Amino acid sequence: MSLRHQAALAKKYIRYYFKAGNRHDVHSPFVYTLLEEVLNNRGHQPAYEALEALRTRLLASTDVIEVTDLGAGSLMGATNTRKIRDIVRHAAKPAKFGQLFYRLVKHLNAATVLELGTSMGLSTAYMATAGATVHTIEGCPNIAARAKANFDSLGLQNIHQYIGNFDTELTKVLAAIPSPDIVYIDGNHREGPTVQYFLDCLPAMKPSSVLIFDDIHWTEGMENAWAAIQAHPAVTLTIDLFFIGLVFISPDFKVKQHFTLKF
Repeated sequence: MSLRHQAALAKKYIRYYFKAGNRHDVHSPFVYTLLEEVLNNRGHQPAYEALEALRTRLLASTDVIEVTDLGAGSLMGATNTRKIRDIVRHAAKPAKFGQLFYRLVKHLNAATVLELGTSMGLSTAYMATAGATVHTIEGCPNIAARAKANFDSLGLQNIHQYIGNFDTELTKVLAAIPSPDIVYIDGNHREGPTVQYFLDCLPAMKPSSVLIFDDIHWTEGMENAWAAIQAHPAVTLTIDLFFIGLVFISPDFKVKQHFTLKF
């Protein structure tokens, strides 16, 4: 990520921080409950310990692997080799988001999760540790292999990995798995593909399902994708947490609602 990009993202975050609301700005009972029981419920869980111990080990790793980048480009430069610790530092979501995904799986009693973009598997592991069966697609075979080793180190057997380009793998995986309760789209990060992944997933979703989009403010293209998804007729509720966006399609929400909340 260039210094100019970092500065632009920082300015966006400052605007978000002063615009975002809290529980006093939420009048939807569903969103209020989600805010209190999931977003703001940041107490320690024993299950987090093994996952954060894994993160610490990965951040200390000096191992180097060759990577295949099929998306919008790396935050770490144009070379095709990466240090494991740099992948974790730049590509993995911080602990507070992994813990949020854990709580969201628990809150929704999610049985099936579909993830686009495994990376080192930290977010995957959080959702699997919460009890969901996670189906995760990764474009780079070497990264997928390291993620598999991480899952094995945690004793997680409820993760199914798929390797390949999202453009070809997504529809095949959707046809082979139960209707997902959560879809987490964390890869490619370009406007057109992000919207297309949403459209591909939509027919397979249940009314109670939620989609999570990563880096919705990362670029102008991602902001355009986020706006297009918000405007889609099937979307009845969205929550902007700046680094991620939550999308709900439940017809129980009769009026389309958009919230920007501090997290």
